Amino acid sequence: MALTVTTHLNFRAQAREALNFYHGIFGGDLMAVTYGEAHAARSEADTALLLFGQVLAPNGFRVMAYDVPTELSWDRGDRSFFVSIQSGEAEEISGFWRQLAEGASILQDLAPSTWSPLYGMLIDKFGVTWVLNVATS
Repeated sequence: MALTVTTHLNFRAQAREALNFYHGIFGGDLMAVTYGEAHAARSEADTALLLFGQVLAPNGFRVMAYDVPTELSWDRGDRSFFVSIQSGEAEEISGFWRQLAEGASILQDLAPSTWSPLYGMLIDKFGVTWVLNVATS
């Protein structure tokens, strides 16, 4: 599997609406998992919000999105996007992780998640937030 870099958009309670909008324009497959479905809600207010969502279209269009949890600050200029890297190879993701983690703040250790064999999030030494995971399909 080739390496994929995807724009990961972050919203406050609008991720599903945005993904539905993009899906309507670009077509393809829409996937959405709520905090509640993943048993990851830290508050009742987050239960119906999206923890993970994406639109993958046959024409190559790809976008990911989630709702920033209510406990974290957010506005259109704060936590508005991540750089997401996906690969089918755990070794490749682990290698990128090790290098990006030098001098970084780890937000989520690289480890298995409910949607991926490996998933992790960090803010690199330049302030860029990276999301790395092993793609399952």
